[in-house]
Amino acid sequence: MSNEQPSRILVAEDEANLRLVLQKELQRQGHEVRVAPDGEAALRLLEESNVDVLLCDINMPRMDGLELLRRVHQRPNPPEVIMLTGHATVETAIEAMKLGAYDYLSKPYHINELDTLVKRAAEKRRLRVDNQRLRAQLARQSGMPEIVHVSDAMREALRLVERVAPSDASVLITGESGTGKELIAHAIHRLSQRKDASFIDLNCAAFQESLLESELFGYEAGAFSGAKGRKLGLFELADNGTLFLDEVTELPAPLQSKLLRAIETQTFYRVGAVRKVQVNVRIIAATNRDMPQAVSDGSFRADLLYRINGFQINLTPLRERPEDIEPLAQHLVRQLGGPNPPEITPEAFAALAAYPWPGNVRQLRNCLERAVLLANDGRITTSELPPEIVNPAATAFVTAYVGTTAGGAGGAPVEGASSVVQPPLREVERQQIVSALEQTNWHRGKTAEILGISPSTLYRRLRDYNLTRRS
Repeated sequence: MSNEQPSRILVAEDEANLRLVLQKELQRQGHEVRVAPDGEAALRLLEESNVDVLLCDINMPRMDGLELLRRVHQRPNPPEVIMLTGHATVETAIEAMKLGAYDYLSKPYHINELDTLVKRAAEKRRLRVDNQRLRAQLARQSGMPEIVHVSDAMREALRLVERVAPSDASVLITGESGTGKELIAHAIHRLSQRKDASFIDLNCAAFQESLLESELFGYEAGAFSGAKGRKLGLFELADNGTLFLDEVTELPAPLQSKLLRAIETQTFYRVGAVRKVQVNVRIIAATNRDMPQAVSDGSFRADLLYRINGFQINLTPLRERPEDIEPLAQHLVRQLGGPNPPEITPEAFAALAAYPWPGNVRQLRNCLERAVLLANDGRITTSELPPEIVNPAATAFVTAYVGTTAGGAGGAPVEGASSVVQPPLREVERQQIVSALEQTNWHRGKTAEILGISPSTLYRRLRDYNLTRRS
């Protein structure tokens, strides 16, 4: 039992010697065991503690085993019940099973046989309780997740979510990194007819090309070196549910054609398989790139775009809905600050409102997480904000950067940034990335946070500029 979770057992047995033997032997097997001399005592103990398995003699004084079984199954989350008797008959066995007994053992029995049965019964109850817990969690999450906003732009986006969710239409969510595309995808799923099935997400930029196909479609045993058994892919795990493809434009060209076929036919082959798998999956995709540009430069198939873009929802960047910054900041501080969140001073709010937020809500959250950790006397002042937020001069690169790499639709520069964007943009961008890398000792995750971009966008920029760590 050293590698297994100990089971909590209650033994209801009127024979004192047998009761003691059962207690000692089951404790020796690693279980937690309590005992009762009759059914009424057993019920009192069930009120006091949580029990996985009840071992119950049928013939007991004051309350027999069958009546105890009936009473137990009137309780919420009852234990599994194993009936023990030296007077086995077919009739009592059938009656016990009809009343919900897990199994039935006739005396005499071997302790190893009983131990095995107890473990199986305890595992069944744990699975039942876990299933109830997960269903309750799903019920709490059903409906629209909390998306803090006051702006008309976000109100319109959520209106579109509510309209498209009940259908099976494929949805393409566009917008800059950090605007909340995954949150919108979750909202669509929770408001859909598929809400009780799986929501499976895949970041298409997070896997090497060689691994992405097997991650998406799964593989059969022997499909390649190291494939010792069958693995179900995310497409299959999302059957009857929703598959969310984040950063879908990062899919390699060969996989785009296979995905297109899978979406069109709702069938696919696992890697190394000769039989098709049939599924029923809704596709929600997201990207921070300009999709027409991706199609025109040949990096994304036009027919796949038409297939995933059954309905498009575009999320406005935070700098274009500044009225959302204050309620978002207050909400995030309450989330991050625990039972006594700090207060944001008016000066800090003014600095937050003046900043263009190239990393959008994700960057705002990172900024406030830092501020909450540094806050003194229950207040967040400008001293706790990052220097680039407080110092307007530090945002010169950011203002230029927003229009190109932070994922703005169409890559249009920000109004008023033309003097910065013009000739030196590429070099300015490279120098800012190098500067951020040096600040973090070339830690890519922290660098992405400083720049307000996703790690995958940073990886592409490192590749584009051929940046490697200096010795």
